[in-house]
Amino acid sequence: MTEEFKKLTGKNKSDYEQVAYHLINDADVNLFAELVEKDNFLFDFVKQNVAQRLEKEVNETNYQNLFQFLRYYSPAYEDFIINSLVKYANEDLTDRMLDLLEKGTDNEKIYAAKYFSYIQDPLALYCLKQNAYSSNEYLAMNCASTLSAMGDRESYNIAIQKLTHGDDFEKLAAVKFLISYGDASAVPVIIDEMKHSSMAENIAGEIPYLISLFTLLDEDYENALIVINHIINGLGEILGLSVVFDFELFEVFERLINNHNDSKAAILLLNAIEKFDILTENDEYLFDEDKDTKNEVMDIKKLLHSVNKKDLEKHINEELNENSPFVFTALEFATDLHAIRELLKSNNQTIILKTVEVLKNLGNLDENTKTVALLKVTDTNIKSIIRAL
Repeated sequence: MTEEFKKLTGKNKSDYEQVAYHLINDADVNLFAELVEKDNFLFDFVKQNVAQRLEKEVNETNYQNLFQFLRYYSPAYEDFIINSLVKYANEDLTDRMLDLLEKGTDNEKIYAAKYFSYIQDPLALYCLKQNAYSSNEYLAMNCASTLSAMGDRESYNIAIQKLTHGDDFEKLAAVKFLISYGDASAVPVIIDEMKHSSMAENIAGEIPYLISLFTLLDEDYENALIVINHIINGLGEILGLSVVFDFELFEVFERLINNHNDSKAAILLLNAIEKFDILTENDEYLFDEDKDTKNEVMDIKKLLHSVNKKDLEKHINEELNENSPFVFTALEFATDLHAIRELLKSNNQTIILKTVEVLKNLGNLDENTKTVALLKVTDTNIKSIIRAL
């Protein structure tokens, strides 16, 4: 860590003003690169302070020095750079940004895409669309949000088409585009596709960035529960635990606890109790998390354990039917053998397979049960699995 870095991020006004002046006026690319490299080691408020200090030094005589920093991307410094460039925007600068959007590195393209959310030049549309599904998430996100800012509905309609007709990876890419595009009218379509996707947890983990879980609970209660249940399933494996803050899960569970007489909410809470027990009893899940995240996860576990599990368990059989979106989750906690065996009559072969697996785990799978299941199943892969149990 260089001395200049310490001064720029420190509290001494004379020190950080001197270094900020130097970084901008002398285009100290190495110092800016160090800032970006050490992004994860600085608190957000420190990065905000640094960005403000640097933006204060930009003026009409030195703003072009910022182009030398575009090779290094950080969301912490994006706004200060783009705000400064937009402030002094002219035809030549916009042409230069267009050239970067077309031919630059990914990092340069990220900044350029953001620039055109303010300077809405239609000449940028083609390159924005070309990069809207980039493997670089920041580039894809900025292109999508800028296309939205420019009112481009063609790209929105293409994303909806990908979502409803693509393979699972195309669907997830389309979801990410739509989240960044920011039009909440896409939510019902996203949820519908999530229900039939093998990447349901991935998709569910995107939805709260487009509409809050509280709004969803108010507007579409059952689908909100389905989304939350998939989020629970994805925690720690697919979704990072810091989303407990992003999605306000403590407050969401508080609300659902007050309504756990609803059978679907009851099953969801049983799932949450088990998940947070797993997350807190295995060091691998919390080891790399910061103190705040660890504390929040523990607080959520404590909240969930304030519920009487027997009150939740009495609702299990209500969801043991093939038409329930919670049937698979309910089966995880089911113990009533008669109610479980009734699902062997289902027309859904995946439910039959899950039922057979549950009976085996409960020590109640005999050859007669397997025969009954096999008579209902036509899928050769599922038949093979059942025979092997």
